[in-house]
Amino acid sequence: MRDDPGFPLYVAARVLANFYRPSLAELGLTDPHYLVLRVHWAQGPLGIKDLGETLSLDSGTLSPLVKRLELTGYVHRQRSRSEGRQVLVSTTEAGDALRVRADALAIEAWQALRYSPEEFDARIRFLNGLTRRLGIPA
Repeated sequence: MRDDPGFPLYVAARVLANFYRPSLAELGLTDPHYLVLRVHWAQGPLGIKDLGETLSLDSGTLSPLVKRLELTGYVHRQRSRSEGRQVLVSTTEAGDALRVRADALAIEAWQALRYSPEEFDARIRFLNGLTRRLGIPA
């Protein structure tokens, strides 16, 4: 298993998701819903295509996630004024209000990992580099 880079990454992703899951459940969010909101908080309104590319999700997977977030009042969809066929997704006030709690959760995760800022930056660079090398924008 040491020779397979996918194995430790898969296990680490599951462990990290399990760390987040109880706190996300308190917010009424699943892991994918949280990631959709995180992208919007970082980048602002996005089309479904751009959101899917950022998260490496196809529209068949992403559309139900966005629909559920819309039903909970955390995002809304509207047609682009400049590109009528494009639907833009953006967070609502309720969705933006979750950001403070989500930011605290991210800080809690990094504190639990006990990485120095330099170690944290090195790991993020590694993971972003890995996704770029595999052809997925980071």
